Amino acid sequence: MNGLNLVIVLKEPQGPLNIGSVCRVMMNFGVSRLRLVTTRRFGKYRKHFLTPATAARQISQSGPEVRCALLLGREDTGLETKDLDLCQHFVTIPTHDAYPSMNLSHALAVLLYEVSLKSETIGAFHDPAPKQPASGQEIEALFTHMRKTLLDIDFLDPQNPDHLLRTFRRLLGDAGLTPRDVRILQGLMSRIDWTETQRRKLAEN
Repeated sequence: MNGLNLVIVLKEPQGPLNIGSVCRVMMNFGVSRLRLVTTRRFGKYRKHFLTPATAARQISQSGPEVRCALLLGREDTGLETKDLDLCQHFVTIPTHDAYPSMNLSHALAVLLYEVSLKSETIGAFHDPAPKQPASGQEIEALFTHMRKTLLDIDFLDPQNPDHLLRTFRRLLGDAGLTPRDVRILQGLMSRIDWTETQRRKLAEN
């Protein structure tokens, strides 16, 4: 994230413990530049807030020659209008009305987390791609096979086999089966079929 040329600026932080917590969060996200300068008073800026995700996207799109700064105010009073006059954009973290004020380091962690997601300098961390789902035809073929196999081994009630089979449909439907999953389950049914055939041959002998 150093390639983003990002600076953290704290205005009148409340005590060394807050500063220490902020420094630890910065280390978590690879940010090393901290500035200290000696609120909820937003006034005319009230309608111009960005979400942390939108702000992070704007920061990540800035070139390495552009120095960006995140300015955070005191936990109790926030930033004054004169501070906001020096800022180009304003960010707010939606919180519960009953307890809207966040710990300074927690707020910074939210912001730097969003920046890290948008940054290409910290490595490729992405959610896994969605799995290709099995087709309806593949799934119906599986349940047809399952129905026959489970009837053959007397697992299903022959008078109402679909009652229990619907439970299997729900369980496997929730799993989001892929074509490979279906093939594995088909293989399991085939193995049960073979085992049952061998058992019956031995019983006849």
